[in-house]
Amino acid sequence: MTGPRQPRPTLREVADAAGVSTSTASLAFSGKGPVAVETAQRVHAAAARLGYAGPDPLASSLRHGRSGVVGVVVEGRLLHAFRDPFAVSVLDGLSQVLDEIPAGMLLIAQPAGEPERAITQLSSTALDAVVFSLCGPDTNPAVDHLAARGIPMLGDGSPADPRVVNLTLDNRGASAAVSRHLRDLGHTRVAHLMMPLAPDSATGPASRADLASSVFVDARDRAEGFLEVFPDHGGLAQTSLPDVEQGSAAARQLLDRPAGERPTAIVAQSDLLAMGVVRAAEDLGLSVPRDLSVTGFDGVELPWFAGTLTTVDQHGLAKGRRLGELLRQLLDGERPANQVQATDLRIGTTTAPPAGR
Repeated sequence: MTGPRQPRPTLREVADAAGVSTSTASLAFSGKGPVAVETAQRVHAAAARLGYAGPDPLASSLRHGRSGVVGVVVEGRLLHAFRDPFAVSVLDGLSQVLDEIPAGMLLIAQPAGEPERAITQLSSTALDAVVFSLCGPDTNPAVDHLAARGIPMLGDGSPADPRVVNLTLDNRGASAAVSRHLRDLGHTRVAHLMMPLAPDSATGPASRADLASSVFVDARDRAEGFLEVFPDHGGLAQTSLPDVEQGSAAARQLLDRPAGERPTAIVAQSDLLAMGVVRAAEDLGLSVPRDLSVTGFDGVELPWFAGTLTTVDQHGLAKGRRLGELLRQLLDGERPANQVQATDLRIGTTTAPPAGR
């Protein structure tokens, strides 16, 4: 059996052992005050003898009214976010700023089909702020819960709620820009491969009617940008997950047609989906870009791909840091206005004029 737990040494006991005031001992630990080197050494030596590891973080958080933790809500399973290099780059940029604040990051998965389940975890956790990361549905049941607790909220384009500060993206305009690039090359039979439009989306053909009931605004807006340029398109398809495997499965359905009916280009809504298109094309004996031009969306690093993807670069790391700076303002009690993240069209080796031109 173990004996009774020994009480944690206090700062006052350390100060008494070092022969200094409690305020001087506190300054010695913070490193922010005018304490002589010799005095600070004496304080730290006394702390070592007593087994004092430093100020109690819980007590400190209570004094300052902060927990030191920021919740980051991720749509769907965390596994999928960690497999997406764009998601990882955004979280990396955000974490860099959190380290500077400093604050910790608590990742909270929000099931796509049951978003209210995240409220249970949110309600049992002390949080200074919450970030809705990597976009999601326009409405989120967690917003009412967090607003009632007075917790500041930041979104990556969603939820579309005045209580949430959002860093938005011109998804429609960016998708139209990459589509115009293909039109300018001479493509007229162009298909569009979409991310899931709803939590229960199945990989396969899609229609304009599906866009009207879309839950995920980023997928809907990117599709509308494409249709703005190619109203008479070469086919629409959506995926159950925005990954390479599902992108390949959907692309095969778009491409497995006679040569005269097959699209000469596919606009994919993410870089991972675009890599799925490239894989499907290779499986069908098609060469990119000779037989098929392919574009993506995100601008992630693809070290396993020999070419360079033509894509919309939304600068994931910089976007994450920008989210972090907006979060810093919220934690300081400010209310920043919604902002727009800039994108760039990056031309690579996966697009070219259609064969015969």
